[in-house]
Amino acid sequence: MERTYRRLFRQEDLAHFQVVVRETDLFIGIRRNRLTPELADRANRFVRTLRQELEDYIAEDPGFLRALTPYPVAATAPQIARDMTAAADAAGVGPMAAVAGAFAEYTGRFLIRYSRDVLVENGGDLFIKSNRQRTIGVFAGPSPFSNRVGLVISPEMTPLGICTSSGTLGHSLSYGKADAVTILARTATLADAVATAAANRVQSPEDLTAAVDFALSIEGVYGALAVIGTQLAVRGHVKLTPL
Repeated sequence: MERTYRRLFRQEDLAHFQVVVRETDLFIGIRRNRLTPELADRANRFVRTLRQELEDYIAEDPGFLRALTPYPVAATAPQIARDMTAAADAAGVGPMAAVAGAFAEYTGRFLIRYSRDVLVENGGDLFIKSNRQRTIGVFAGPSPFSNRVGLVISPEMTPLGICTSSGTLGHSLSYGKADAVTILARTATLADAVATAAANRVQSPEDLTAAVDFALSIEGVYGALAVIGTQLAVRGHVKLTPL
């Protein structure tokens, strides 16, 4: 399936490739001189192994998959499940709320050993490490801000997680009605969990300010943006630019 929103993440100076393992579909950008068939294959094998570890754990502990509120992780859990649990606990949601961000984070951390600039996008959730300023577009569905507003990301902010949750787009569970809630945080795992929790709090434009304030109250969150229709709220270290 063509994910047209990915043009918002494409960077002209990077070479891009996909890693697809069943439902996991990663859009990856690295320095052009670093991309080789061998590295793409290495990334593919890394994601397959990571996914198998998580699936094996879920088979042992199905409650981890179903939980919609903080859920205790077992002693046998792999590190990715532990990180998802910690992020979910901080945000007050179930651990699977952080899964897309976790795969972006882990794959990005793996690839920065090979490239000084790395972008990994997973269903709109992003890990970024950059040595130059970049602009990341915001997709907010039917809102007039969609595809017209970008986040300016400076090198010193990275590595960084940028994750978005929506009550009007996509297949992820949301109890809110926001067109988009975008979170900037120290990890994509944390950003994903907090984006879910903050978006759950938005039922009307009057809730936007409280949602971004809630997000900024969580340690490790740097900035937050929330959109419904023509209304937008922003807090923290967020620099916007027109696209």
